[in-house]
Amino acid sequence: MGEKKIRILLTIARFDGHDRGVRQLARKLRDFGMEVIFTRFVLPRDVVTSAIQEDVDVVGISFSVGGHKSITSETIKGLRESKRGDILVIVGGVVPDDDVPELIRMGVGKTFGPGSSAADITQYIKDHVASVRE
Repeated sequence: MGEKKIRILLTIARFDGHDRGVRQLARKLRDFGMEVIFTRFVLPRDVVTSAIQEDVDVVGISFSVGGHKSITSETIKGLRESKRGDILVIVGGVVPDDDVPELIRMGVGKTFGPGSSAADITQYIKDHVASVRE
């Protein structure tokens, strides 16, 4: 039997129309052999519910219009309260550099800004998941 595929939930706010980048990333991650679930959310609990129902290894949240600190904080809190703090959370999109250290302190594994390569994101995810599965 083959190695279990990495499952990733990519999500963006329902009312955020800037989804081209995250959709392109979803295609690239699939090309690299990952199972990708793409959703839109209204509330952080929507992200938590989807992540648990889909039994994902990774949650990637894309932002282009703000709200990244509060949404990410509530998402991580919800995952931990649901005993799924093991799910890697990554953040992408437009995030001010000054906010990155706070996101990392919250529990975000890494942030990826505009222009980040899909290969780099994929390698980061694969390395993290491999270390968790060992």
